Amino acid sequence: MQPSQQPDPSTSAKPASVLPTGRFMWSRTAHGVALAWGCGLSPWAPGTVGTLWAWVSFALLSPWMNDARWGVLIALALAGGVWACAVTARNLGTRDPSCIVWDEVVAFWMVLWLVTPTDWDEQLLAFGLFRLFDIAKPGPVGWADRLFHEASDTHSELTWWKASVGIMLDDVVAAFCTVLVIALGRSLLG
Repeated sequence: MQPSQQPDPSTSAKPASVLPTGRFMWSRTAHGVALAWGCGLSPWAPGTVGTLWAWVSFALLSPWMNDARWGVLIALALAGGVWACAVTARNLGTRDPSCIVWDEVVAFWMVLWLVTPTDWDEQLLAFGLFRLFDIAKPGPVGWADRLFHEASDTHSELTWWKASVGIMLDDVVAAFCTVLVIALGRSLLG
């Protein structure tokens, strides 16, 4: 390489991708959080499994929670999730690995917190809408998903923090889209 030439970023070495396992998950606290203690290891639709876990854990926690406690828990889970997802994505060598499902967990907690009180049917509708927005990524959800996925140096710590914000952000936007649809439905149907 001549001194005036710059290396091609598309050919720069990337960390080797790692397949997540139970051993990987338990090797660091961040991995356990990001993989929602095993939900992300599901061979079938890990995001859906993570969302189901969020629904069950929301129901189990609700007797001890009020709005203030949910607000604090969700704020801490979002902040901790950015950290856990950055560490885990870096260690997996992938910017948005499908096994990271903490974003689904926190976002669906937000949905359930914001639509409560509600009956089981509306919670099921919220589940379906959230999964639809998260999978199809229409409009603002797709924008949020692409926002932090530009190519950059995978050896830079900032790259992984940006990827982590992107991992969390698209699910938060999907949560707000879900709540918006439910609110519109409530106002139109009374």
